[in-house]
Amino acid sequence: MVTEFWDMLIRYMPIFYTATLITIKISSLSIVIGFLLGLFSALGKMSNNFMVRWPCNFYVWFFRATPLLVQIFMIYFGLPQFGINLSPFVAGVIAMSINGGAYYAEIVRSGIQSVHYGQLEAARSLGMSFPLSMRRIILPQAIKVIIPPFGNESIILIKDTSLLSTITIMEITLTAQRLISSTWKPFELYLIAAIYYAIITTVLNYALYKYEIKVSFSQRRLA
Repeated sequence: MVTEFWDMLIRYMPIFYTATLITIKISSLSIVIGFLLGLFSALGKMSNNFMVRWPCNFYVWFFRATPLLVQIFMIYFGLPQFGINLSPFVAGVIAMSINGGAYYAEIVRSGIQSVHYGQLEAARSLGMSFPLSMRRIILPQAIKVIIPPFGNESIILIKDTSLLSTITIMEITLTAQRLISSTWKPFELYLIAAIYYAIITTVLNYALYKYEIKVSFSQRRLA
């Protein structure tokens, strides 16, 4: 069985390689867009302006309170009802980004609040605007707190790309399912799919770990 597994791993490597590239592309776009959404939503939630704070609170609440699969279906199957037709790839990236953004917002908010409020007051007393204070003073200090939960959420987002198989995106999971239908080897092919997911998430986790060490070292030098 072990020999057969290795034969299948080598035989289907080109097919899984293509699927892995699609998974990485969707994950990368979703993480970047989602984090930007989360950053602005976190700042919006902390705003004193009710008209800014309420929509951000609602966005974070709604997309954290509903399943990602339902959100994918709402965007891909639901929007055509209003004349908005999206390709599976675009719909998948939008759904993953919006969902991830809601979680990133809470991660960023908690990171910002971990920095003593006096830091912001000191920056404002020096004549810095709020955005400039955030960019130069608060966020550089909050990044150390943000990195670990950011990594966890990003790994979850990568694994959740498997849900996009339901809207016919040929990522890793759907590729495995298609191969299973012709080979009848579900255990071996799902194991191969799991290995590819594990490789992607491990590489990301290692990169963030090295970056966290770099940030910690830089902050110790400045202290």
